[in-house]
Amino acid sequence: MLDRMARTFGSWLSGPPQPEAGDPSAGPNEYPGQQLGLPPSGSGSLVGWGRRIGALAIDWFIAYGLGALAMSMGLVSMNVLSTAVLVIWLILGVVAVRLFGFTPGQAALGLRVASVDNRIHVGMGRALIRGLLIALVVPPLFTDTDGRGLQDKATGTAIVRR
Repeated sequence: MLDRMARTFGSWLSGPPQPEAGDPSAGPNEYPGQQLGLPPSGSGSLVGWGRRIGALAIDWFIAYGLGALAMSMGLVSMNVLSTAVLVIWLILGVVAVRLFGFTPGQAALGLRVASVDNRIHVGMGRALIRGLLIALVVPPLFTDTDGRGLQDKATGTAIVRR
């Protein structure tokens, strides 16, 4: 009886069986983006963490610059500068993604936000939800096997090379 119980727990603890390599229906990918129908490299392929963080940093610097400009013009006080920068970053990102498919930082690094659920472009609502989730900081830290954060999974998007 103990032997049977050990086998039961052992199979439960080891998880589900691994699928065959190249099976797009489930399991690990041969490359990131395979299950989404994206190419393994080149234009349209998923981008790694480094370039995404770089694009985010560029967007934040632009928002800080615009916030400092607004403060020097007397439109924003020093007390609310950090909030103003966040709002500028959010508006800049939502409008840019909706109109062009990428933020200024993503444009500088050759990236774009792609819709992976067979829609032509990312709409204003999805861009806003995506931006709000990124602003919370924690959702982008939880990624799937393709490296997409919760903000991308929730909105049906992915950051790909242009």
